[in-house]
Amino acid sequence: MLEHSDKQDQATTHDNDQIHIRQKKLAEWRKTGEAYNNQFRRDAWAEDLQNQYGDLDREALAKRSIIVKVAGRMMMRRLMGKASFVRLQDQSGLIQLYVCLQSLLEDHYETFKSWDLGDIIGAEGQLFVTRTGELSIHCHQIKLLSKCLHPLPDKFHGLHDHELRYRQRYLDLLVNPSTRAIFAKRAKTIVAIRSFLTKRKFLEVETPMMQVLPGGALAKPFVTHHNALDIPLYLRVAPELYLKRLVVGGLERVFEINRNFRNEGISTRHNPEFTMVEFYQAYTDYQDLMDLTEELMRFIVAEVLGVQQFDYQGICIDIQKPFARLTMQESILHYYPDVTEQDLQSLDTLRALAERLQVPLDESIRDDIYTIQVELFEKKIEKQLQQPTFITAYPVVVSPLARRSDQDEQLSDRFEFFVAGQEIANGFSELNDPEDQAERFRLQALRKTACDEEAMHYDADYITALKYGMPPTAGEGIGIDRLVMLLTDSANIRDVILFPLLRQSSP
Repeated sequence: MLEHSDKQDQATTHDNDQIHIRQKKLAEWRKTGEAYNNQFRRDAWAEDLQNQYGDLDREALAKRSIIVKVAGRMMMRRLMGKASFVRLQDQSGLIQLYVCLQSLLEDHYETFKSWDLGDIIGAEGQLFVTRTGELSIHCHQIKLLSKCLHPLPDKFHGLHDHELRYRQRYLDLLVNPSTRAIFAKRAKTIVAIRSFLTKRKFLEVETPMMQVLPGGALAKPFVTHHNALDIPLYLRVAPELYLKRLVVGGLERVFEINRNFRNEGISTRHNPEFTMVEFYQAYTDYQDLMDLTEELMRFIVAEVLGVQQFDYQGICIDIQKPFARLTMQESILHYYPDVTEQDLQSLDTLRALAERLQVPLDESIRDDIYTIQVELFEKKIEKQLQQPTFITAYPVVVSPLARRSDQDEQLSDRFEFFVAGQEIANGFSELNDPEDQAERFRLQALRKTACDEEAMHYDADYITALKYGMPPTAGEGIGIDRLVMLLTDSANIRDVILFPLLRQSSP
């Protein structure tokens, strides 16, 4: 431990020395009147140059005399007397620069040698291929555009401190190509979702993020205050009730890629601020949405990964096979063959099963068969659902916005979609009976009065909207953060959110 502490102290001292030196260089640069100049304009990206010219041989490229302007961060440099090689990184990738004394004006080469790794530079020159076959730019002009006053993390070892990576994501992005790849895939995922839905006549809309009444999910909201109106407001926990108002208004296919906020715990799978896509389609039911979800998932995986099978945390996920479909009760019977259908309908047997499986039951659910089933499922079954699986027939008591099943009024026409042991999506046939919805809101309001912070408010305006008539509709929400975790083999949700919420560090 002492040796590790000594090394940390030495590293800190070295960094402080470097910062002091770089600040002195900045002071000198300011004297030239060129500091933080904003006149340089690039005309090429590293990746595009590699794609267009990377396969040409030296002679073919020399004949074309291609002049380009590039800009980015100096990530590596090899000084060799009167010539140097630089590794320049822009958003798209890396390109090598060749900088030599005879190609630059006056004392520019000596000035260039005083720059530091991490500095942002612009360069203009001719493309050529080195003797080792690497596409490079022979620079005849090079400019310092922005000074890096702090030394970058070791280029050979990268930045592996997870806490520091999350707190200083800019450093993580600078030195870890794998992090940049994750967020490139995240962007592709959102593009794929938007493309899939818009091609099927879904209209993208925007609904309020600050709401007078929070609704659409069982979750504790964040509360704020509007000074001018002198009213409390809530950050939305879900856009559902607003999107269904739009269906009432005749927008029969709508979707929103939205940010939601839930004042709950933080874990490897939960962040208080998260991204979802919610979509609603009239004249469909939850079974139609399961079919659509299979199609959507295969489309996303093909667009983002270009495959139909991929690994997640050592498990091969096969997205091509038909997704399994089980009711919640069937899933319990499947994974615990010694349990019978009759057992699931007996309160005493369910309590005994929960005790045997070491699933604690809160007093508020001990007297209800269906909520005990949900607790058993969430604690013991979810994590076993590795391959794509739909779980259906959730109890109405935990589905206050879902339509009742025609076969069993205690169950709902609802599904949740699981992959790799975690919920990715939640969908159901929407409850469009205003009287039934009003009664469920009343029950939720009673739970809220009894100090259930996650219970819903009674939304009278939404009931009024339903009274104008909402067509038979199905809706679904997909957690984009968890989906990206799956597509990037990321075990922690913080790895796929650029700036996750963290506890404040000590001063």
